[in-house]
Amino acid sequence: MNLPATLKYTKEHEWIRVEGDVAFIGITDHAQKELGDIVYVDIDTLDKEVAEGEVFGTVEAVKTVSDLFSPISGTVLEINDKLDGSPELVNSDPYGDGWMIKMSIANTAELDALLSSETYGELVGA
Repeated sequence: MNLPATLKYTKEHEWIRVEGDVAFIGITDHAQKELGDIVYVDIDTLDKEVAEGEVFGTVEAVKTVSDLFSPISGTVLEINDKLDGSPELVNSDPYGDGWMIKMSIANTAELDALLSSETYGELVGA
């Protein structure tokens, strides 16, 4: 299982990559494998404040729909528009082109509560 050590993770299977004062967020390799083929990503929170743990969108696979939970509080600055025409990028490249949102970081202390790749790996049995 692919768990980059440079990322932080949540128990709800989101990952976060911090670049300066913004964060990229997506779902983990484990999550996309559990969901199966992703057919649609629905995110309507652009320019909205989202609290830590709040739903920022949904991801739809062939058999299920799953909520996407924000690992931190902040404002959604950008939604990955590549996912509109190619939602399968979440399956093929969950940590790269399959990112979902870019958001501002309202409280850097929230980052300390996120899981390391080792801890997340233990959680999912990797």
